[in-house]
Amino acid sequence: MSYSEQSLRIDRWLWSARIYKTRGLATTAVIGGKVRLNGQRAKPSRPVRVGDRLAVTKGIYEMVVTVVDIPIRRGPAREASQLYEEHPDSIEKRQQLKGQLKLERVKRERPRRPDKRQRRRIRGLTRGRD
Repeated sequence: MSYSEQSLRIDRWLWSARIYKTRGLATTAVIGGKVRLNGQRAKPSRPVRVGDRLAVTKGIYEMVVTVVDIPIRRGPAREASQLYEEHPDSIEKRQQLKGQLKLERVKRERPRRPDKRQRRRIRGLTRGRD
């Protein structure tokens, strides 16, 4: 169920499309410049229409979507996923970034607790002995 010729506030659309969990988070993101409408910063009250292009930054990830529909209400996730279409290059970039982060996690050496000898040296340094 949707309006075909209408528009909706950008913060409300982001919330309805389930890109942000709450409308307050969506409003904060728009005010903070994390959402760009057709390449420009927008205010939360800016109307979104079918065909508009949104670039949404969440943490280190960026989503570029095209608005396909305007909802009447905030419905289930299946309806929400039909409100927009994500660009293929955006999906590819996000997948590459996820892969990179996964490799970095594997490469990192986990810190270990100092052994008995190292603890004695640390105690000696903190107490003024060498």
